[in-house]
Amino acid sequence: MKNILVLLILIVLPSVCAGAESSCVDASGEAALINNDLPSAKVEAIARAKWTAVEQVAGVQIKAQSIVQNMQMIDDAISKNVSGVVTKYNLLTVNSTPDAVTVTVNVCVSPAKARDALSGLALNSSIAVFIPAQRPKVVRATDSRSGTHEYHSQTSVDEHEESNILSETIIGKLTEQGYTVVDVAPTNVLDAAEIEKAMKNGNFLSLRSLMYKFLSNVILIGKVDYTVSTRKGENIGYGVAMPFNSATVRLTYRLITRDASGKMIILTAGAESGKGLAGSVDDAVAAGLKELADKMSPLILDKVAKYIQGVTKKIDVKVSGVKDVGENFSIKEALQNITWVTAVEDAGIGSFTVSYPENSIYLANSIEQKGTFKITKFSGYTIELTYRR
Repeated sequence: MKNILVLLILIVLPSVCAGAESSCVDASGEAALINNDLPSAKVEAIARAKWTAVEQVAGVQIKAQSIVQNMQMIDDAISKNVSGVVTKYNLLTVNSTPDAVTVTVNVCVSPAKARDALSGLALNSSIAVFIPAQRPKVVRATDSRSGTHEYHSQTSVDEHEESNILSETIIGKLTEQGYTVVDVAPTNVLDAAEIEKAMKNGNFLSLRSLMYKFLSNVILIGKVDYTVSTRKGENIGYGVAMPFNSATVRLTYRLITRDASGKMIILTAGAESGKGLAGSVDDAVAAGLKELADKMSPLILDKVAKYIQGVTKKIDVKVSGVKDVGENFSIKEALQNITWVTAVEDAGIGSFTVSYPENSIYLANSIEQKGTFKITKFSGYTIELTYRR
């Protein structure tokens, strides 16, 4: 019975605590019952429960299990990181139906090792975005009249809008380019005050935590402030009253990644501004955010693309069972059509060098999902396959 090797690794982890502090949680797991093979289904269900416990303890928001779903192999680096994550476990309940087995397990997990293990599954092309924007919120509107003139005034207070025109536009542009984008705002794991403090003090501990939670290798983080330079009705000289509110919106941002040791690296940083004119202050700020989004989107896309190209590595793909040049050409074309493959070079019949920016586990998974290949050997820089017609 074919199972996810990521899950099977957890089965063979040491059951004795190595002295490290652990967190114990109850977790459930389920597995399909195939050919009445209850022992295999039970083993897989326990493994899934263990993996769920690891995610709970590490605080991961995106399921790592879904990233490596149906993958039968995992590279050596991740295997080493996973070792020792689960210190012990106790099977609580087992329930079976004709189609599935469900278990509940109490699992003790080492938090530090859990975070390290999960961060090894992060995608280089996954980007977490968090850019709260300061916006005016009208709390009271007053209308008055003096003779033939009508006067309108508003009282507003500032608030931070964590999902806004700027962040949504940038997220949209990134997803159009095929990046995996995580919008941090709805998760409530950070607030604007934390961001402002981190930006001022250069304290990126909370940002490193974000990378663990969302399995991202790149974070776009910043804050937006605004000022009203001229208000509607204000005398701008020669007896002329300003017909609109004029607002200037300023963004301070950083695009951050991390190296293999977890050290934070700033890919780019800067400040940009946009201006907006409108009848209300809120609309003027919105117009300024729109102009700012138009400026920032191509800049961010360019920086991210350069980073992805910079982390591309060469992976040897060897395919046995290739009969002729025609089949070789078909295999090369199939490899080139895999997402994030930047180049495929021929190295002989059944031998290719693939340029790929992600962990090679994702390349192996994508190849196997095509259905015409069976993986026979896998490591960080080599994938061996059998061609199935």
